Amino acid sequence: MSNENVLFQVEDDTLENRVQEDEGAGSRKHLIFTVDNLKIGLDAEQVVEIMNTYTATYLPMMPDYIQGIFNMRGQIIPIMDIRLRLGKPPAENGILIVLDYDNNQLGIQVDSVDLMLDIPNDSIVPIPSQSAQKLVSGMCTLPDGSGTMLVLDCEQLIAHGSFD
Repeated sequence: MSNENVLFQVEDDTLENRVQEDEGAGSRKHLIFTVDNLKIGLDAEQVVEIMNTYTATYLPMMPDYIQGIFNMRGQIIPIMDIRLRLGKPPAENGILIVLDYDNNQLGIQVDSVDLMLDIPNDSIVPIPSQSAQKLVSGMCTLPDGSGTMLVLDCEQLIAHGSFD
């Protein structure tokens, strides 16, 4: 697979340096993306790649939010449409974010990738609604004043959300 479709790729040594710099700083880098006008963030350490084009292979008898699988350099990765998982209508096009959480990889299709911000750890608070806690672990006001961000819970997304 060529790198022409890769928008962002994390190199292992860069990631280790970033983690060491952030330790004790009281904040973590979050990649912020948009799904149906919701700003959602996830820990930047869990991002492997961001791709603007990809080809999914359909899998029968899967939940509607599972678009299928794709081959990323020999590794088969399931693709989840976050819009459908959140009960929103599907979008025609999207950007794929490949996540790695605890050596489990998952691609999530989102509407757009906005920016990467340092979010102070103490600014993330629990969400008030119990229903959203299945996929969201917290929320915060963005430091740049651009709105509120929901924090995607990648552990729950991968452990309980991808193929149930």
